[in-house]
Amino acid sequence: MSDTFAALVIDKEDKTVSTEIRQLTLEDLPEGDVLVDIAYSTVNYKDGLAVTGSMPIVREYPMVGGIDLAATVVESSNAAYAPGDKVLVNGFGLSENRWGGYAQKQRLKSEWLVKVPEAFSLEEVAAIGTAGYTAMLCVMAIQDWGVSPDTGPVLVTGAAGGVGSVAVMLLAKLGYKVTAATGRVDEAGDFLKKLGAEALIARDELARDSKPLERETWAAVVDTVGANTLATALAQTRYEGIVAACGLAGGAALPASVMPFILRGVTLRGIDSVMAPLPRRQRAWNELAQLIDHDLLATIYSVEPLSKVPELARDILAGHIKGRVVVDVNT
Repeated sequence: MSDTFAALVIDKEDKTVSTEIRQLTLEDLPEGDVLVDIAYSTVNYKDGLAVTGSMPIVREYPMVGGIDLAATVVESSNAAYAPGDKVLVNGFGLSENRWGGYAQKQRLKSEWLVKVPEAFSLEEVAAIGTAGYTAMLCVMAIQDWGVSPDTGPVLVTGAAGGVGSVAVMLLAKLGYKVTAATGRVDEAGDFLKKLGAEALIARDELARDSKPLERETWAAVVDTVGANTLATALAQTRYEGIVAACGLAGGAALPASVMPFILRGVTLRGIDSVMAPLPRRQRAWNELAQLIDHDLLATIYSVEPLSKVPELARDILAGHIKGRVVVDVNT
């Protein structure tokens, strides 16, 4: 076991947020009953906010960023986990008030861990990550509400992003007719159709001031954008339809009326992936193991070194990243 290991540390002096790769020791790690060797982390929109300091995601400094990690157990005082077990963590305050996945080693609480399904490699579960797991939670909400593929079309907003692209893939695999909304129709159109989208619409068709009620179009919606896009999606959702909201890339405000709720019985279902209970997480990952097309998954992510995370954080906030980014913390 190496005496030192690399970690990308986010720090703050006065009001200035900075990042650097530092060499840490096991003594630097937080408390926890499981020590792991991390293979991969990811870059999500939330990571972009944390690394750049664009929003107060990080609550304690210094902080090792990375809300996802895919790892191998080295030591465990919990009998449920043995050295050599492959595990993953999504959320649970990583990169907020708990050190996360941008490190070669980490100490974690065993109640945060999900065993990696046999169907996946560590690289693949990182490629799915919080984004794909959140997409699965959205799909589960739609299914549990009773919206089946023959109920009507499903809209996915921010479809070229991490959550959106996996949501398109999953819904199409299940037989839903998916319309993908993106600000990059020309650039991402072929990509989204390859994932299974039957139709494309430009972001501007939704990111506008909407009427309280518009033409009933969607049986269900996966919204990763928020703000005007979410308001328009609500106004267009069919009677007794459901909107699963999981993101705020377009803003945190919701300039909507109560009309869709009281006149059409529309349900707005918030999707939280950070503190979701373990049984729901395990169900999501079990479903992902059944639904993910490994060859198709390989087309929606790239693998980048740890040193490139600050640049990637800026890129994801600027909307320049398509699909998923996996971080190899050992390169």
